[in-house]
Amino acid sequence: MSDRLSVFKTYKLYVGGKFPRSESGRVYEVTDSKDKWLANAPLSSRKDARDAVVAARKAQGGWAGKTAYLRGQILYRVAEMLEGRKDQFVREVAEAEGLSKSKAAAVVDAAIDRWVWYAGWTDKVAQIVGGGNPVAGPFFNLSSPEPTGVVTVVAPQKSSFLGLVSVIAPVIATGNTAVVIASENSPLPALSLGEVLATSDLPGGVVNILSGKTAEITPSLAAHQDVNAIDLAGVEDDDLAKELEVAAADNLKRVVRPQPVDWSADPGTHRLTAFLETKTVWHPTGSLGASGSSY
Repeated sequence: MSDRLSVFKTYKLYVGGKFPRSESGRVYEVTDSKDKWLANAPLSSRKDARDAVVAARKAQGGWAGKTAYLRGQILYRVAEMLEGRKDQFVREVAEAEGLSKSKAAAVVDAAIDRWVWYAGWTDKVAQIVGGGNPVAGPFFNLSSPEPTGVVTVVAPQKSSFLGLVSVIAPVIATGNTAVVIASENSPLPALSLGEVLATSDLPGGVVNILSGKTAEITPSLAAHQDVNAIDLAGVEDDDLAKELEVAAADNLKRVVRPQPVDWSADPGTHRLTAFLETKTVWHPTGSLGASGSSY
């Protein structure tokens, strides 16, 4: 019999490509579906949220400036890393959601497949939301999508991994950066995802992951003047959702309202297009020679 003591994992936040503890020093207990202790997770403060926004804003220009093809390649690399750590995520999802190992494995497989699916959309989404517009006059009129900017994402509470991937991947696939608030009761898969992102090619600050009390962190992010949009997918309290919508209106943030979602269903493209702005450019056609024809 070995008398060796196991080394328990210390879960940390993921902000700006680094793994800080909460600046408050606080933690809270995370338990499984049978109320068995799993780990202590950082209890994020408003200062942590502000730091995450600073990191996301710093990374946003460079991430949006990369070619859509390159963003797709980087997202595919994340899927490769997830595949390599699948056993860990199966265990964490099973504990978080009270699933058997086989059902948890199916959830993790679906999450990795969904990440790949969104990676494939990076250089195609412009074809469905942009293009040339017919106008009455000697002009080219072209519309193209651009990222909204920094997006706060409240991750689903009960779908700790598939739902998490389903709200993060479309945000960053389209050139936005994200400040993610993990599931309050089941944050461990999200915090482990941060470790995967850090060892992939994703630049630091593109995704920032916080754990803690949803009702404590979200108001400051909804009111933050440097956050451009907010996805309320994981807000289950109707009063809190309404409060966040009011706060978000102060700087005209885009808001995706909470609604029942079957995360295992076909996601469609609505989350890809939810955080895109349309830039329209007019350009005179000009004439070609004496014939007066134009191009």
